[in-house]
Amino acid sequence: MKASEIRNLTAQELELKEQNLREELHRTRFKKYTGELADTAQVKRLRKDLARVLTEFAMRQQAAVINSDEG
Repeated sequence: MKASEIRNLTAQELELKEQNLREELHRTRFKKYTGELADTAQVKRLRKDLARVLTEFAMRQQAAVINSDEG
């Protein structure tokens, strides 16, 4: 998922995306350790997507703090 796609999501959609990514990452790691996962690079992709979502959360939170300080 691209960062530009993440920026277009609402706060609720971001929360849902984070939850889904965490669950999928957990399932994928489990499959990797049991030997059922053919594409081991999927773990890395999921981690990066989760990091992008969490970064967007942090940026929005900082923007909200800055805007509240100005007003």
